[in-house]
Amino acid sequence: MNIDSIQNGIVLDHIAAGKGMLVYKYLGLDKLDCSVAIIKNATSHKMGRKDILKIDHPDYDINLDILGYVDPGISVSIIKDGETVEKKNVDLPEKIVNVVKCKNPRCISTEEQGIQQIFKLTDREKRTYRCIYCEAENQGEVIHW
Repeated sequence: MNIDSIQNGIVLDHIAAGKGMLVYKYLGLDKLDCSVAIIKNATSHKMGRKDILKIDHPDYDINLDILGYVDPGISVSIIKDGETVEKKNVDLPEKIVNVVKCKNPRCISTEEQGIQQIFKLTDREKRTYRCIYCEAENQGEVIHW
């Protein structure tokens, strides 16, 4: 399979196999008016299998916290004029803001409008996040603003 390179945009590489669509959903890429290529289960010497996303949008502002939350192994390449001009690796963010909603129906962030959904990393090994308001463990769903 041959997927053309992009001239200006972003390449998300080293996504764990099967998580490409999850990254697509969390980043809200369906709302963009540009080409987005999703490559699933590509062969990788390092990972065995991996997913790759190519976003052909020169001004797209990628949210590294979302990427780190979904899969902290992702690498981000910024492409300008067909060349990689910057490469970033992501890690688990210490906190995530307005990425997921608290599932606790009695949490103030659920009851009151205008309150940000903020979760703090409480266990790096288990990748556990807790709501800063009610301490509920993250079982939230993606927020689409």
